[in-house]
Amino acid sequence: MTESAVLTSTAPADACSHTGTVARFFRALADPTRLRLLEFILRGERTSADCIEHAGISQPRVSVHLSCLIDCGYVTARRDGKKLHYSVGDPRVTELVVLARALAADNAAALDCCPRIGQD
Repeated sequence: MTESAVLTSTAPADACSHTGTVARFFRALADPTRLRLLEFILRGERTSADCIEHAGISQPRVSVHLSCLIDCGYVTARRDGKKLHYSVGDPRVTELVVLARALAADNAAALDCCPRIGQD
């Protein structure tokens, strides 16, 4: 997406009227565990147990990360009996992650040298 495309977005002006909202949008993805979970869910619907096994961390920690992804609008959850199933509700999330991966790969050397963002 070009800068002009970003600046001429058809989204309502009040939907993201200030930089803080956009910063919070990206902060939700700044946690490596949360990003791993999101990428896992992008490949298909997952249960809580699937996410716990994939993340390799405790159930309460996975629950916190999934709640954040839901609250921020990246992921949706549906109940089937006692199980919760997680999926991506907006296809733009997939596009965002694909674009972010490509940009990160293209700028890996610069990202590795930036002292302000640290290492994973």
